[in-house]
Amino acid sequence: MAKKKNVTFDDIAKYTNFSKTTISRYFNNPDSLTLENQQIISDALVKLNYKENKVARILASGKTEFVGIIIPDLYHHFYSEILDQILSTYETFGYKFLVFIGNENEETERRYIRELLAYKIEGMIILSHTIPSEELSKLPIPIVTIEREDEYVCSVNTDNYMGGYQAASLLSRHRCDILIHINTPTLEKVPAYGRLQAFRDFCTEHDLKHEVLIRELGHTYETAQPLLSDILEYLDASYRNLKKGIFLSSDTHANVLLNLLMRKYGRLPEDYLIIGFDNSPISREAVLPISTMGQQTDRLAFEAVSLLVDRMNEQKKRQPVPLDKPIHKVIPPVFFRRETTEK
Repeated sequence: MAKKKNVTFDDIAKYTNFSKTTISRYFNNPDSLTLENQQIISDALVKLNYKENKVARILASGKTEFVGIIIPDLYHHFYSEILDQILSTYETFGYKFLVFIGNENEETERRYIRELLAYKIEGMIILSHTIPSEELSKLPIPIVTIEREDEYVCSVNTDNYMGGYQAASLLSRHRCDILIHINTPTLEKVPAYGRLQAFRDFCTEHDLKHEVLIRELGHTYETAQPLLSDILEYLDASYRNLKKGIFLSSDTHANVLLNLLMRKYGRLPEDYLIIGFDNSPISREAVLPISTMGQQTDRLAFEAVSLLVDRMNEQKKRQPVPLDKPIHKVIPPVFFRRETTEK
């Protein structure tokens, strides 16, 4: 059986009586054609059963429809959740994604970026904290970050301050004797620092007894578990018989602390209330569903990709208009009340 011939631009040109240049413009810059001529070519593609050759189009236009993503790790459930939400935007925006995990290694991430650029990606979404935004802003493609330092680049973040303030307020309403915030070392210019600052502000403004425990909990269960175990022993010894309201900076760490309490007592003791942050799947799937200040990951992902697509489209113009300053979008958190505060 003879192999079926692929339909070429030349075939389409002959069928429509347009030049090959006009056919090329239809694929690469359709707005340069009248709606009538666009429809004629579109109908011809159906009649001729045209199958687009993606490789040829990439070679011709230099545009790959690929976006790079760099995330810190997949241990923290927030990152796996938001990655899933970003990937799901393909149906809306048509961009495909190349994903790298940075693991907080600066040189490794620079190597990943060089490799992504070699693949002719059109833009990049970065969640890792390693490379300063000033350096990222000098890359030859649009950059959008999520939940990291963003002074020189466009970003989409949760209102972390609002989330921290609400978490402290909710624990206060439960008449806790002591409010505790557990966090990892966080620079003030990182959006997540707002959780810590808001907790302190609320407690100070309302003259509440409180303590902030900062520990380098790492990016694996093996590093976080012993440190949180030590914190639990400290809390039991220091605040025995006091009602303790604990706000943790992530659902992942909240789940580890909850598991430690369940192993030690066989239940969540009456004098412990727990609120996490993120509303990642682990908060819903934990042995006891965890109350959490939820980041709206679907909105964060959609807004980040939408913003990036806007910037990529602008850059494709003959005379793109540069931004006067980076665009920063902020999404409010949503509280999810579950069993760790139902007392």
